[in-house]
Amino acid sequence: MFTDTVLLSATTPFSYFPIVMQLLAALGFVGVTMLATHFLGPKRKTSDKLATFESGIEQKGNARQPVAIKYFLTAILFVLFDVEVIFFYPYAVNFRGLGWDGFMAMLLFVAFFLCGFIYILKKGALKWED
Repeated sequence: MFTDTVLLSATTPFSYFPIVMQLLAALGFVGVTMLATHFLGPKRKTSDKLATFESGIEQKGNARQPVAIKYFLTAILFVLFDVEVIFFYPYAVNFRGLGWDGFMAMLLFVAFFLCGFIYILKKGALKWED
């Protein structure tokens, strides 16, 4: 009985055989599907099919024109404050075990981000009108 437990818990290269087979099956399916659609699919290229389509909206201007930096700044700020919310989850799960020390640490955490948010508002980072 002891030898069965040792053999079952031992990690051998053969232990990874099912994972390798699953990976090969998935890659094989993707490859066969892509080749089949390439060789069996229709190949009529008309001007309508080659035109750029963006949700039914007619194309205006050049796609290479620069985007306003405000868009990227707003996206970065969203990610920053989204990460802040993610850090609330462990506190919410363990708030009884952390006690007052954990509560004070969370208040300090919120105060830190609140100072950052006030700084962002003072700098006008969220004002889109220029």
